[in-house]
Amino acid sequence: MRLRTMIIGFVLVLTALAVDLTASPPGAASDHTAGKAPAKVSTFRGWAFDTCLARSTDTMRRWRQSRYGAVGVYYGGRGRACKRQPQLSHDWMRAVKRMGWRVLPLYVGSQSPCVVARNKKNVPIGRHPWSQGKQEGRDAVRAAKAFGIRPSSPLYLDMESYAHRKKACAHTTLTFVRSWNREVRSHGYVPGFYSSADSGVRHMDSARRAGVRDLPSVMWFARWHTKPRLYGEPSLGRNAWRPARRIHQYAGNVKERHGGRTIVIDRNLVHAPVARIG
Repeated sequence: MRLRTMIIGFVLVLTALAVDLTASPPGAASDHTAGKAPAKVSTFRGWAFDTCLARSTDTMRRWRQSRYGAVGVYYGGRGRACKRQPQLSHDWMRAVKRMGWRVLPLYVGSQSPCVVARNKKNVPIGRHPWSQGKQEGRDAVRAAKAFGIRPSSPLYLDMESYAHRKKACAHTTLTFVRSWNREVRSHGYVPGFYSSADSGVRHMDSARRAGVRDLPSVMWFARWHTKPRLYGEPSLGRNAWRPARRIHQYAGNVKERHGGRTIVIDRNLVHAPVARIG
């Protein structure tokens, strides 16, 4: 009888631990805001680089000798700087996967009406941000599928730095982002968000604290000229977007050379979902 009681007690302890491991951390928002990604999502922890133009498979093979284990790929969106991606294809995705690379898919859609960068002012969010966000979310999913990026993968919406303190502009931008997120989620993908720590990221965290729904599930924040760190970012709540839901872009436009090939890259520290390539 005593042995049976001990076994029952042990099972109860394991059950409690399982609940604790799957529960959201204190202060975290629900799945409709900064929610926990689905259980079958693949995550990566380590170093990543991103660069405007996808490089040849030969270059990617040579770069495997670097410390990087993941690569950011600008796969779609009307605001993408490198619209022509001659190397990028479903075959390219499968090839880099076989090499051991993890992929972070970036979608550069319409930009905030108060975007700072001049070269992004020609693709603004229009008068109907909700319908526009839904349309572009659908396009992000369509393009992802064409490259073999399967559901339960993250799709990172790139929103360049904007004047988030301008209320009308902030409202338009947030409406677009929320609609994009909802559409991406409805197709089984994980909506991520990339922006500067002091504009878009700060704006999203403010919305989280206000209880706004349909926020990104993963936060990719750019704060250059600092040490790489995931959980000390002042623009993000201490318990928000964690665990395994943050990327810190800590340096940009730097040259690196590996395997005889030089690339201008941005450097990132990652603990976040990566693409599932079919």
